[in-house]
This record gives sequence, structure tokens and C-alpha cells, in this order.
Amino acid sequence: MAIQEFNLNSHQCFTDFATPYIQHQIQARLGRAANQSEDDLSLTKTTESKPKYQSFRLAVEDTERLQNIVVGLERLSQKDLLPEEGETLSLKSETLDLLQEYRKRPSVRLRNRLVQLNTGLARKEAYHWTNQCTETFDDLMQVGLMGLIRAIERFDTSRGHAFSSFAVPYIRGEIQHYLRDKSPTVRTPRRWLVVYNSACKIVRQLRETKGREPSDREIAEQLDIPLSEWQDIKLACQNRSPISLDAPVGEEGELGSSLGDLMPDAKYRSFQMAEEDSMRLYQALSHLEDRTRQVVEYVFIKEFTHREVAEILGISAVTVSRQVKKGITVLKEIMVTPLD
Repeated sequence: MAIQEFNLNSHQCFTDFATPYIQHQIQARLGRAANQSEDDLSLTKTTESKPKYQSFRLAVEDTERLQNIVVGLERLSQKDLLPEEGETLSLKSETLDLLQEYRKRPSVRLRNRLVQLNTGLARKEAYHWTNQCTETFDDLMQVGLMGLIRAIERFDTSRGHAFSSFAVPYIRGEIQHYLRDKSPTVRTPRRWLVVYNSACKIVRQLRETKGREPSDREIAEQLDIPLSEWQDIKLACQNRSPISLDAPVGEEGELGSSLGDLMPDAKYRSFQMAEEDSMRLYQALSHLEDRTRQVVEYVFIKEFTHREVAEILGISAVTVSRQVKKGITVLKEIMVTPLD
């Protein structure tokens, strides 16, 4: 529809013109899917409900494909905004000049200008990760900009490296750390989440028809899965969200205790020992040669790949591997020495 109505003589970008059409299609598909009754959405053993569920599943898959198209068009729209080759060279030259000036006289004004010139690096990484997680583009963009700022503050113009090659690993690493901190420790399989959502609808139906809470066996029968599998799914999905240490435990009232109050003191001892080990590790790192220490920090603390470290430091990946091996050997000798 958008292709048929687009006017080639207009100066409007096609992606800006087509995106509203696709978003309208997404809303229409979601509206039709939402109008399906809960009977259509539940997984039962009856032969009548299966075709209805299949149609709903296909509608959801079509909607996901349209959403992927929108993300793709948004990425293409960024390509429409790319400067010409001459402007790109001018942009790189201005970035290098500002980085040299910032290294001599750091200021918020220079840093903000550098961020403005290189926002595209963070935008590209944010778009890449948007389609692989549940976080919004705006949140990932803000995190990516924090990585860009770190790269600006640490970039050494005397090494002769391209700033973009240096900055991208910082931006990507910042986003990956953010996603790792936000995600649950144990990932719940996607199929289990789908089954659990269907079970929630079945529970509401059985509660209305029977006037009581359904048993696990009744729910498992409606889902057409073994009882043990349903109990595993329920336990995993209910424990996905972290519980606050301030959550009340036991009877409510002034004397009620929180979950944090009931934590054993042995945990603090474990934390204290971990802190001591961390301090000892950083002390051991100071005994390494500068280049070896730098490589070890990039690989094990900042969690960069050998290839990324090689690009940042201007050395080969083979050299990075040798330095890592050398650093581990020295650290082992230092760390096994008893403390005085």
C-alpha cells in the first residue's frame, strides 16, 4: 500500500512515509487478535479450539514480522541521514581535532560536542540490541551514550587509531553489562512463558466455572502436559522476578520482619571474603608489566574479546593471547603466596 501511494517526485524519505502504514497494520493485527475470546487463546485438548489457536498464533507471527519491518525501516532511515563522503572526512577531521583539544583541556562543552558528532555510533549499537531484548531503544541509547563518553575520556590521539574503532567496543560493552544486570540470573525458556500465559487464562476460566482455585492437576490436564512439567513451569515463571529485601515476612504490624532481617550473617562473611579477594587481585595486577596488565584488564575485567583488545591497543590478536597467558602465569605465582 505504501509503495503504491508513494510519490517519487516528493522530497520525503520513503521510510518516513512507509512507517505509519506499517504501524497501522500492526495495530490492526493486534486489535483483531485481542478480539479473540479467551477460549480461542487457551491450549486445550478439544479439536475445535486448536484451529482457533492456530489462527491466533499465525496472527501473532504476522504481527512480529511487521514489527521487525518497522525496526528495519528505522535502521534504513538512519542510512538516509548519513553524510556524503566529503562530509564524512570533514566529520572525522573535526572529531580528531576536538579529541586532541579535549585531551589537553578537558571540558564539558568539548565532551558534549564530541558526543553530538558521534551519536551515530551509539545509535547503531542501540538498534542492534533493541531487537534482541525487551529494553526500549531510548534506554539502550542512553546506556550507549555513557559508553561513548567513557571512550572519549580514554581515547589517546597519539596512537593513531580511528576513534570509531576504539569507541564501539566501549559502547557495546556498556550495553551488554546493562542487559546482563537487568536480565534474570536463570533464563526461562520462551516456550515455558507461552505455556504459563496460557495457564493464567485457564486458571481464570476454571475459577469462574468451578467457583474455586483449580488444582495443578486440573491445569495440567487443560494444557495437555504432564503434571510434573506444569509444576516446573509454574515454579520457574513465578520466581523470575527478584524479591525485595524489604518485603515483609510473617504477620503484618509494627513487629513484622523483612526478608533482609532474616538473612544469615554468614552471607556477610562471604561478601567480605570476596571483597578481600578483589582487593588482593588488584594489588597483584600492579606487579605486572604495563602492557601485560593493560591486556589482562581489558580481557578479564572489561570483558573485551582478544580481537577488540588488539584493535584498541594496536597489536595483533596473537600478541594479546601471549600477554594474557603471561599475565595469568605471573598472577598465579603472586596469588598463591600467603598473606603476611
